[in-house]
Amino acid sequence: MKIVAAFFLLLAWAFGADSPVSPPIGQLRTPGWNYEELRRYKAPEAGQGVAVDRDFFYAINNHTIGKYRKTTGERVAGWEGGAGGEIIHLNAGSIVNGRLYGIHSNYPGVPMLSSLELFDPATLQHVGSHSFGRMDGSFTWLDRRENRWIACFVHYGNRGAEPNRDSAWTQIVAFDDEWRRTGGWALPADLTARFGGRGYSASGGAFGPGGHLYLTGHDNTELYVVTFPKAGSVLKWIATIPFPSEGQAFCWDPTEPGVLYSIIKKTKEVIVGRVTIPQ
Repeated sequence: MKIVAAFFLLLAWAFGADSPVSPPIGQLRTPGWNYEELRRYKAPEAGQGVAVDRDFFYAINNHTIGKYRKTTGERVAGWEGGAGGEIIHLNAGSIVNGRLYGIHSNYPGVPMLSSLELFDPATLQHVGSHSFGRMDGSFTWLDRRENRWIACFVHYGNRGAEPNRDSAWTQIVAFDDEWRRTGGWALPADLTARFGGRGYSASGGAFGPGGHLYLTGHDNTELYVVTFPKAGSVLKWIATIPFPSEGQAFCWDPTEPGVLYSIIKKTKEVIVGRVTIPQ
């Protein structure tokens, strides 16, 4: 890693850059932070993200969900909302208190509209909905931390962009149980620059090992680790972990600390791996 870093510093100097050139995607690694792949499963619904509970994982695409056994990868149930249905673009999922929370937006529609769609994990029946309507950004992921909800509303620099906005306008928002805003933060500019090259933003996010918030971009094979600031409004980017998933939403296994479920959109696979951090 030191050799790679030195090479890019030399490259920056040679071309007169004002700041060091970042290593290519997949080559930026923070010592002591590691990922080990454990296994893979085929899942036709693995296009946007994956959720996981004690016994099953749930592969998620725009308007489809597949339920699979964690031990064998056997598909046991499915839900199909239909291409012309009310559910347009499921971005991610999270299982909390016995409910599968589907994070939904109208991407690439403008103005951006967002909602939370609830499913019963046992049957995959759609059981509820909370509409955020028009928000400052498009809803991409949700997790729960210290008795409040932490959500991400992103902005794009591509066909889903709103006027005069790009990924730098992405925000992390805290809500109470009545979905009232109680706080908010911005992502570091260097982080949004790294995963916003194609006009996308933070496609996945969840709290994991060490209590840190872990993020993915849309197609970078990197897992980013951020912490909340002691003062101010900008999260701190503290580590980067190369891993095989090309962005999209992911989920931590609630029964195995450090075990991460993620997807590869191109091959429609769910990948199970283990993240270890410095002690």
